[in-house]
Amino acid sequence: MACTFLATITGYHTRMTVDTERIMKIGLDLAGWKKLPADSAVHVRGRGIRKVLMAIDVSAAEIALAKSLGCDAVIAHHPIGVAAINFYRVFDRHIEFMIEHSVPRDIAKMAVKKLQERVETRSHADIYSQTVESARLMKMPLVNIHQPCDEYMRQVILESIQSSKKVEYVTDIVKSVGRIPEFKNAKTKVKVVLGSEKNRAGHWALVVAAGTNGGYHIAKAYYTHKVSTLIYLHVDYGDLVKMREEKLDGNLVILGHLAGDSIGMNGLAARLEKEGVDTVRLGILPGR
Repeated sequence: MACTFLATITGYHTRMTVDTERIMKIGLDLAGWKKLPADSAVHVRGRGIRKVLMAIDVSAAEIALAKSLGCDAVIAHHPIGVAAINFYRVFDRHIEFMIEHSVPRDIAKMAVKKLQERVETRSHADIYSQTVESARLMKMPLVNIHQPCDEYMRQVILESIQSSKKVEYVTDIVKSVGRIPEFKNAKTKVKVVLGSEKNRAGHWALVVAAGTNGGYHIAKAYYTHKVSTLIYLHVDYGDLVKMREEKLDGNLVILGHLAGDSIGMNGLAARLEKEGVDTVRLGILPGR
């Protein structure tokens, strides 16, 4: 936990506090962004926040736990409530990434449209309101910060790979990411699931912080336009089977969902602690 930050006011020691809007601003600053993405939201507003529970996934159980621990707010990573319904809207960032790696715009848009339709359709099966309503009933301020934390994570991973003396083979990427503390501390290890560690990395692309990994259609768009190696946090097994059955010519490295998300949440926690907010990190892997 953070050390308590004290400010002297008329002879009394008062611990500094923040509100939910300030928490969201800190999350955006973490990524270097000004605009709030559709997958993040302040669900239940609050102020006078001195202690927060932070978790990657939050349900009514985590909100009750936060109450019992004396927390003043809960910060979730993954989208909940309206942010879960709007989640598919942040996938457009995949188009930016693909264009940066020479995938034609029309092909990039088509690949992303297929992913968006799949996720938006699935959202109609979600019971999306219960966690937010639980927070309201328990009078617990609730925020979720998804893409900004993922963008911070992307920057950390990219810096680690680029700081290597060379990225000649796929194994060089695996080793570079494996040096990041959260990945060192993970039970799952960085793994090559398509291609081989012994292959040349060639033109590689880090495909994270665009909502979700992109799956089969986005991978195919990259591989058919001279990208040799893709780096995902994770991949659906059905998508991986399609890639293997079609014998897509490329390497796919998966890093590990929990480790990647922990980087962003640890970064956010460190910023909050600098402002005097105590953090209780639930299920988040330790970092640097």
